[in-house]
Amino acid sequence: MNPPQSSNSTEPAPADCAGSLHPKAVEGLELFNQGRYWKAHEALEAAWREETSPVRELYRGILQAGVVYLHITRHNFGGAMKVYQRSQKWLTLWPENCRGVAVGQLQRDLKRVILEVKKLGPDRMAEFDLSLLKPVVYDKF
Repeated sequence: MNPPQSSNSTEPAPADCAGSLHPKAVEGLELFNQGRYWKAHEALEAAWREETSPVRELYRGILQAGVVYLHITRHNFGGAMKVYQRSQKWLTLWPENCRGVAVGQLQRDLKRVILEVKKLGPDRMAEFDLSLLKPVVYDKF
């Protein structure tokens, strides 16, 4: 018997954070943590497409975080700001930890990054300290 789900199919139920990550999501996290943000996007998008439960939206949120980082590495202020806002739509749905992913830590890391982006503004993006782009912390089962 499945646990009750909310009427909004994208809103997570507690059971959505149980279990393991989709293999493509794990691949995406590894690529993200290597700084290969575009490849991470591709793998996480594949996990998002194949996943049928609401946890797919967690994958979408992580994917968007990688796109924020990609825009920053390309000195694209507008893109980073826009995609950061979009990422929050999906990341804020989840608890501190979900399927072994430290979602809360990712959100805090992103917030620090975007505050620095705002501080620099569009004309000083080349001065961004890339060491602020932190990896996604997750349990490797």
